[in-house]
Amino acid sequence: MKKWLTRNLVLLTLVSLTQDAASELLYPLLPILLTGVIGAAPLALGLIEGCAEAAAGFTKLIAGKSSDRIGRKPFVIAGYSLAGVGKAFVVVATGWPLVFLGRVTDRIGKGLRGTPRDALIHDSVPKEHLGKAFGFHRTGDNIGAVIGPGLALIGLAMLDGDVRAVAKWAIIPAILSGFLTLLVKDKFVKPAVEEKIQKIKVPLPGTLKKAISILVLIQLTNIPDALLLLRLHDIGFSTNGVVLSYMLFSAVTVVAAFPAGYVADKLSPRVVYAIGLLAFAIAYATLGLTSNHALALVALAIYGLFPALTDGVGKAWIAGLSEDHHRGRAQGVYQASMNFAVLGAGIWGGAMWSSGSTQWPLVVAAIGGAMGSLTLATIHLRRVRP
Repeated sequence: MKKWLTRNLVLLTLVSLTQDAASELLYPLLPILLTGVIGAAPLALGLIEGCAEAAAGFTKLIAGKSSDRIGRKPFVIAGYSLAGVGKAFVVVATGWPLVFLGRVTDRIGKGLRGTPRDALIHDSVPKEHLGKAFGFHRTGDNIGAVIGPGLALIGLAMLDGDVRAVAKWAIIPAILSGFLTLLVKDKFVKPAVEEKIQKIKVPLPGTLKKAISILVLIQLTNIPDALLLLRLHDIGFSTNGVVLSYMLFSAVTVVAAFPAGYVADKLSPRVVYAIGLLAFAIAYATLGLTSNHALALVALAIYGLFPALTDGVGKAWIAGLSEDHHRGRAQGVYQASMNFAVLGAGIWGGAMWSSGSTQWPLVVAAIGGAMGSLTLATIHLRRVRP
């Protein structure tokens, strides 16, 4: 086995694959379930998703820092298990408040597990291979994200399009994911009391804070994906069409995630992230301006490059700027801040959402993404200039 492809990395990837299969079975059905079956407004969808991400953010701050003191595995087990409980709330909901509770519970679970899991990956893999490791993990995530919508399509065909009945299938892979966490081995070494007290007082490095600040400002343009799926539904895609489109998006991410991490190790995470933001801008602008189904599918495929080139790459970037004693805290601050930014994006995106042929929130977000791409490219050029 390659020295970076460790047992923990493989197990954590399988855990994420099964949890993502559950999440992404449910996620493309959520806009239709909430606005179509339950009858909530688009603003409720944006608010629910934004608040859910903010809840994950608050939890990541606590979990990341705490995992530096008491270990990673307890948070991983609790987080994946709690996510299953949240999904159960969503699939039985008859009103938007229970959907709100379910999504918040689900994302609290994500917050509990996310930063300790990423710190555990870092603990288990040589530092020079972090890009590949996070890229491999992201690939596993998105294989699950292809399997989930595939299961949803099978369910819709078998159950005559019953969205709520199909959504209940998500509970099965969520339970499997929780059981798989028990097999993970914690690589964490608890520091001595004296070391712990000293390390708590050490602030995060300035270079790390600067990187986080830039990425968070860019993230304020990242409207929740649920609103993108609602856009497909608004321009005439059927329920099956929305799910199939989301499957296409996830498939592109699967193909691109590992190469993105490999290139980030060899070149620079800033460059790869900038290219991902460019894909984001092109896709959002196209989806905001077109009602043509073929063009919308092309845009969604391009959008699949965005998480592949930014999610794992961003985590590897932050991990590379972190030291052992604040690794979990650094990931917690970074990922929590990104979640809070999504709350802001969800609120302004949902509030601006309209029923017109042009969806201006997507166009505005595209402009922000393009500016972010240009900013990162400029920073890179300044660093490599002799």
